[in-house]
Amino acid sequence: MVARSFEEQGLTTTGLVLIEEHAQRVKPPRMLAVPFYFGNTLGEADNPELQHKVLQSAFDLLNSDQGPVLERYPEEKIPDVMIQGSEAAKTPHDNGVNSPEISPADELTGLRAYYEQWSSSKNGRTAVGITGIPQRRFRGIVRFIENYIGGENPDMKERSADIAIPQFVRYCVDDLKAFYYEARMAQRPDGSDVDIHTWFWSDTAMGKLVMSLAEYMRNHPDPSVNTVAYGIAR
Repeated sequence: MVARSFEEQGLTTTGLVLIEEHAQRVKPPRMLAVPFYFGNTLGEADNPELQHKVLQSAFDLLNSDQGPVLERYPEEKIPDVMIQGSEAAKTPHDNGVNSPEISPADELTGLRAYYEQWSSSKNGRTAVGITGIPQRRFRGIVRFIENYIGGENPDMKERSADIAIPQFVRYCVDDLKAFYYEARMAQRPDGSDVDIHTWFWSDTAMGKLVMSLAEYMRNHPDPSVNTVAYGIAR
């Protein structure tokens, strides 16, 4: 643990953690557990007041002379906590594409024009790309994930040999989520972060597929697969 090494050299440290269970096991000197999802460690985007409060709470832990100290950021101070995939409603509402019975692949295709509109409006800047697979071939990613859940041993040519398949699966999910979120921001420009996040997990076929993937990986006999599963449906 880097923080512990710094402390041994006389430097006082503090930090933020998204997965409280990890901090409980590692026992860092001082850590603030926050209830936000990956990519939003300081909370809601474009909310500097909240972000400053979160940072101040982390800095306040420096008043503790000895650790380990693990505190939770009080949820009553948070305007809207992002739900996790496992907490999402099971019944679809409005996915903004077609009927609730649409397949993940067809749903993705229906959102492509919105994603490309978003990307074009940002001069090509996008969070999509960690897999190296062009977004027009994302239907192949969907098939890859569906086959993986089915117990097959699929692969994709874009996967580097030094990246294990479970980790590549995680990259695939990250790309799909980025695609969906950016498409939704073009589709509903006035939607809040919470609205977009809830829409993905509660109202889309892709959200259901990712939740099924997370469940499959959590129950997999390989511990390395279980480890990756924790962050899939967040």
